Amino acid sequence: MYEAKNFEELIGTKGFSEELLKNHFTLYQGYVKNINGLIEENSKMAESGDFESRCFSELKRRMGWEWNGMRLHELYFGNLIKSGKEQDPSSKLHKYLASEFGSIDRWRESFKRMLTMRGIGWLVIYYDKIGDKLLNVWVGEHDTGHLAGCEPILVVDAFEHAYMLDYGTKRDGYIEAIINAIDWSVCERRFANATEVK
Repeated sequence: MYEAKNFEELIGTKGFSEELLKNHFTLYQGYVKNINGLIEENSKMAESGDFESRCFSELKRRMGWEWNGMRLHELYFGNLIKSGKEQDPSSKLHKYLASEFGSIDRWRESFKRMLTMRGIGWLVIYYDKIGDKLLNVWVGEHDTGHLAGCEPILVVDAFEHAYMLDYGTKRDGYIEAIINAIDWSVCERRFANATEVK
């Protein structure tokens, strides 16, 4: 069974109220609880051999939603830090982003623009190992738009629950807060792992 990770070290992050973060942690914990429940129910159905019922199909359909809800939140909270960490201009990730987008400022502008798009979902920097490219990708809901075979390097939650308590419908404040709270050392580690020759 999966256990919810503790991200309480993020409380006190500039631009995020304690109430918002605690609500967000509770939401994440719900995904962990739900994925454990689905695994348990799927096991019971497998033991009984009841593969023909609608319940079996629905449980299987829900798996991706709950799983991605759990994992995307872990990646999101995992790439934030209370004090924020600036990008290291000499890092491999920084150089790749600048190369892919023409400059780091162009990448940042593209990233911010995507975060202002209407709708709910996630913004992910993916690394495509086959094409050796970094891509800013919008993922609708939890399960629409993921790029198969690509590694997530930076994940940002763009659902309303990530910002409305503090910013209402004005996402700009959240975008600034998120940009300032990114732990680039985590992103650089993910990128190093993704680009490692095996």
